[in-house]
Amino acid sequence: MTVGGVLLVMVGVLVSLAFLLWGDRKIWAGVQWRKGPNVVGPFGLMQSFADFGKFVLKEIVIPDGADKAVFLLAPLSIFILAFGSWAVIPFAPGWVVSNINVGVLYLLAISSLGVYGIIMGGWASNSKYPFLGSLRSAAQMVSYEVSIGFVLITVILLAGTMNLTTIVQHQDGWIWRWNAFALPTIVVMLPMAVIFFISGLAETNRPPFDLPEAESELVAGYAVEYSSTPYLLFQIGEYANIVLICAMTTILFFGGWYPGFPTGFTHSWPPFLVNLIFLAIFVVKVVLFFVVFSIVKAIVPRYRYDQLMRLGWKVFLPTTLVAVVLIAAWRVFGPSQGAQ
Repeated sequence: MTVGGVLLVMVGVLVSLAFLLWGDRKIWAGVQWRKGPNVVGPFGLMQSFADFGKFVLKEIVIPDGADKAVFLLAPLSIFILAFGSWAVIPFAPGWVVSNINVGVLYLLAISSLGVYGIIMGGWASNSKYPFLGSLRSAAQMVSYEVSIGFVLITVILLAGTMNLTTIVQHQDGWIWRWNAFALPTIVVMLPMAVIFFISGLAETNRPPFDLPEAESELVAGYAVEYSSTPYLLFQIGEYANIVLICAMTTILFFGGWYPGFPTGFTHSWPPFLVNLIFLAIFVVKVVLFFVVFSIVKAIVPRYRYDQLMRLGWKVFLPTTLVAVVLIAAWRVFGPSQGAQ
């Protein structure tokens, strides 16, 4: 059952990535008044599968002087870590590969390991441009992981647990029970949701924070020497992390699989049908956040690197620190502390 669940999640995420990538390209094309993918399959829906076949059939080129073992291990580690994070993501009540009590801590640990794959890829290429790109990426990811960590602490304080399923169940009921909209903590938690989302953009090297891949400055960053399947693994890992950030935003702040109104009337329905409906609600929310990711990529100009660092260390870090103090004070001295 566990192996089947793992395979189901992996295949589901991989297939969804193919269509989300198509949607990403379509949105970007629409903003620029282009058609985007429109040849392979109806409306170009099979374009991602055609690209997959092209990457797999290409020759793997390894530069002279590169450390071959590390060069190939880097994209593989990125791919494995990206999908390892999905082990604790609950898609519906009981539908999770591993329902561990420290799910938030597990995700933080796995995401912090991802930077090693990028550094390994830049260093093993034996070229200065990939190495510079990997160092930039490492500094960027470390900087914004700090803010993400403090945002997660505010959610943990409100829910009283690090179990992701319990965090979602804590938001059952009307929409104002969601962590982002709950009164009176909305004045803190809604900005925290925005900061988490923006930090997710930086964490996944997405525009306007794609400095590690800035073509005008560093050619193509840490992956410039990669081609064929290793490059494909980098891209799959990156998009899997993007969808993971969308799923985490949904779970932590926007009610997870709950629709925003009481679902007590479903108690007499078959549990499998109810879970399917909850899964559909969860998927719709994740796709909506992915659309926001794509729109930001299309319309927001790229930051300079000093602006990127200043935003992370001088704006987000102090703001999240103050938010942790305020939420902790609310939990200790607020009217609900006795009931909790």
